[in-house]
Amino acid sequence: MNPKVKKILVPIIAVIAGFLLGALIMLVSGYNPLIGYTEMFYAAFGNARSIGETISTAGPLILTALSFAVSMKAGLFNIGMSGQALAGWVSAIWVALSFPDLPRFLLIPMILIVGMIGGLIMGVIPGILKAMLGTSEVIVTIMMNYVILFGSTFLLKNVFSKKIIQAAATDNTKLVGPNATFRISWLSNLTDNSTLNIGIFIAIIALIVMAIIFARTTLGFEIKAVGLNPEASEYAGISAKHTVICSMMIAGALSGLGGVVYGIGTMQYFAMQHASMSIGFDGMAVALLGQNSPIGILFAALLFAVLQVGKTGMTIANIPQEIVSIVTASIIFFIAIKFVIETILPKAREHRDKVMAAEEKQLAAVTIANAENLDEQYNVEEAVDSSSESHFKEGE
Repeated sequence: MNPKVKKILVPIIAVIAGFLLGALIMLVSGYNPLIGYTEMFYAAFGNARSIGETISTAGPLILTALSFAVSMKAGLFNIGMSGQALAGWVSAIWVALSFPDLPRFLLIPMILIVGMIGGLIMGVIPGILKAMLGTSEVIVTIMMNYVILFGSTFLLKNVFSKKIIQAAATDNTKLVGPNATFRISWLSNLTDNSTLNIGIFIAIIALIVMAIIFARTTLGFEIKAVGLNPEASEYAGISAKHTVICSMMIAGALSGLGGVVYGIGTMQYFAMQHASMSIGFDGMAVALLGQNSPIGILFAALLFAVLQVGKTGMTIANIPQEIVSIVTASIIFFIAIKFVIETILPKAREHRDKVMAAEEKQLAAVTIANAENLDEQYNVEEAVDSSSESHFKEGE
């Protein structure tokens, strides 16, 4: 099969299989899957407000998925998107509430830049540790999620000034002012006062920029080269350490931007978090479903947004919302099977071939040694026979 066709078919088949499995579970549980899915899609697309909420939900998912895709292309498994997004959210809220009177054309770029820097710092730490000390980026990014989670609570409780904190609830900040909000009137009017904001445009711009970087720039080539073979890249003059650090910086900045879009665009305030942000782990699933390609990530993010927004419609059909979580998990499961087949099995086959080649080489060496021993034995016997024959002739 053509690799390009296969790359498109695999996620489509995974999505279909996920929906079929969800339908089967609904049938076994005594629910009508046709009614359930109808209500789900109606909740996601039934009116202008629903459409606005679906598109708004897709924005942060696109950015965290891009973050995961960048690290994956560099051969890294970044699980720190949740913490990096949270760092971006906290940083952006602090700027938005500390300088509410700045003109909008200055405050919005400042919020975006500071949020990206917050995520970048949280991304570059595991990048440096990986490049310089060889530590596992998986373990470090998981630990960083908790550091940022509890650090954000400390900032909210002990560092933020009183003018930022909501007087009635010390676990929340105040709402951002009109100069800082990402929501604009024409989008609100178009979608019946949904949470749709300029964050979706920021996400699409990031998609385009990253697509250009990977397709047209030296940095994109170096990231992919290091991800494929760090040793060969070093031999070709590409610094693997430098590329790893740059990749994690970009990944952290993108996750931070996702946190800004979620926090300033959707929430418009900061609330104390009791667990890691779901958009980080959802972004990982979106990237895997989208095959780490920008266009794939766009469609995968929209699908996950439909599932997240549409699950509220399940309750209308008296179907538990957890069915949608099962569908989401099933899609990830079928994508993971493809990942296992294409990644682990070839390595196992390569190891088996190496073992077989070594055994064949050893067998050949033993065969040659045996042949040489037989040859020597034959020569000795021939020499003995010759000597005996000569002695016999002399005796005659």
